[in-house]
Amino acid sequence: MRTIRIHVDHPPLTVGSSLALPAQAAEHVARVLRLGAGDPLVLFNGDGHDYAATITEAGKRQVSVAIGERTAVSSESPLRLVLAQAVARGEKMDLIVQKATELGVSAIVPLLTERSEVKLDADRAAKRLAHWQAVIASACEQSGRAVLPSIVAPQPLAAWLDRLDGGALRLALLPDGSRRPRELTPTPDGALLVVGPEGGLGERDVAALLAHGFQGLQLGPRILRTETAGLAALAALQALHGDL
Repeated sequence: MRTIRIHVDHPPLTVGSSLALPAQAAEHVARVLRLGAGDPLVLFNGDGHDYAATITEAGKRQVSVAIGERTAVSSESPLRLVLAQAVARGEKMDLIVQKATELGVSAIVPLLTERSEVKLDADRAAKRLAHWQAVIASACEQSGRAVLPSIVAPQPLAAWLDRLDGGALRLALLPDGSRRPRELTPTPDGALLVVGPEGGLGERDVAALLAHGFQGLQLGPRILRTETAGLAALAALQALHGDL
């Protein structure tokens, strides 16, 4: 039987307490999944645990649950991966965020690069960030993760590089990169992976990345689309150095 997992952005969940689900989650449970009183489900809020719950009331406007057992979830990769992805057009970025979450990334950084075709003012950037956070929560529900990857508002590559610190292995996907995934040795801090937009990283982007200690990573002789390249690289890194 399929386990229904619901993310609730809520104060700490407490075993033995009752909870009214947020409106969007309640509508999904009652109208989409058509669950009713007595049905089980699992709640999580990103603290690394699943909380067994039972629906006690399921109305059109409210769904209430009783919270039962708390269980630690061990689904996080031992390899910390950060995907710094140039913002892709339309639904491509949703796909990247969703699948990167399923592949176990710890964080996602949307970047605006030299050849980025997506232009975002502050209002649109805030809306896109909220949308991507919802995509991440949904992907965690499906994939069994109980810790949500972080994601920040889109920012210029140069600004991100200026604030970058830590000892993670720094990688940028480049068609002429000299390194292959099998040759790499991630540090205890994991790895940072930069992926360009539809038109690829520009010359100024590449120069800035190299100046900040990034190595060019190549996945083979074929040119991959932006929505394919980063996910393929993440899967390779997880298979070679993580938990796939």
